[in-house]
Amino acid sequence: MTSTIPPQAGTESRTRAPKIRRSRGDRWTIAVMLGLPAAIVIGLVWIPTVFTVILSFARWDGIGGTSTIEWIGPQNYVDAVQAYPPFQQALHNNVLWLAFLFVFPTILGIFLAVLLDRGLKGGRLYQSIFYIPVVLSMALVGFVWQLIYSTDGGVLNTILGTDVDWLGNPDVNIWAVMVAASWRHTGYIMLLYLAGLKAIDPSVREAALMDGAGPIRTFFRIVFPLMKPTNLLIIVITVIEALRAFDLVWVINKGRNGLELISALVTANVVGEAGRVGFGSALATIMLVISLVFIAFYLWIVMRSDD
Repeated sequence: MTSTIPPQAGTESRTRAPKIRRSRGDRWTIAVMLGLPAAIVIGLVWIPTVFTVILSFARWDGIGGTSTIEWIGPQNYVDAVQAYPPFQQALHNNVLWLAFLFVFPTILGIFLAVLLDRGLKGGRLYQSIFYIPVVLSMALVGFVWQLIYSTDGGVLNTILGTDVDWLGNPDVNIWAVMVAASWRHTGYIMLLYLAGLKAIDPSVREAALMDGAGPIRTFFRIVFPLMKPTNLLIIVITVIEALRAFDLVWVINKGRNGLELISALVTANVVGEAGRVGFGSALATIMLVISLVFIAFYLWIVMRSDD
């Protein structure tokens, strides 16, 4: 006779997941896949960043080894604000650059994204045409627009029948270069907003139209607010683009004569003729802090939305 003993009250049968045994080769593969990217990021991003911040409190020309470093505290920051006129001009140009990118490429990018989202005939072709400048480097964009702005048979002067030195005149060259930067930035904005529009449920717009809202009112009252993550991302990207706009002005005139930007001043002081590594590091740290403020704002908004 077989007796069955019932389980005790309050107990549950538990099944343990089988333990996965990894071979030594698997462990090495995981270590390499995780460790190698981490080592690259630490070696190429974090360590140089930390050394840049440290050197911003020193006077050093980069010659003679670390024994020639003279620690001067925050004096480099004081000199940048009070005794270095190019920094004031560069700060003004960066703010102007940022405002210009926020207004013109953003509005044009939204307009193009809306047209393409409505199933414009040949939309794929237009999307590719507008996105081509994005895949070009800023240095190459600079060379292309030098041909357009050239005083010696340039495309723009030929069309207008003028002889304007668009890149040499400090009164107009910053505006001319911002147009060139916008030509590249517009395609990027267009693609981001197009992705945002595609992610919105079509029934949302259909419901708004059924309630009597027109296309323009539907976009600004319903669709655009729903693209809040895209809007925040574009704000951060535009700020970073405005701060790192180095290649474009450097290939034109090395960031001088009206085209001073903070990134160009960093390069001129660290690796240029000035040879002031400590001072250039202070300028780079200022640029880093400005970027981090907007990135922190973006992350705060995103995390608050998730909560």
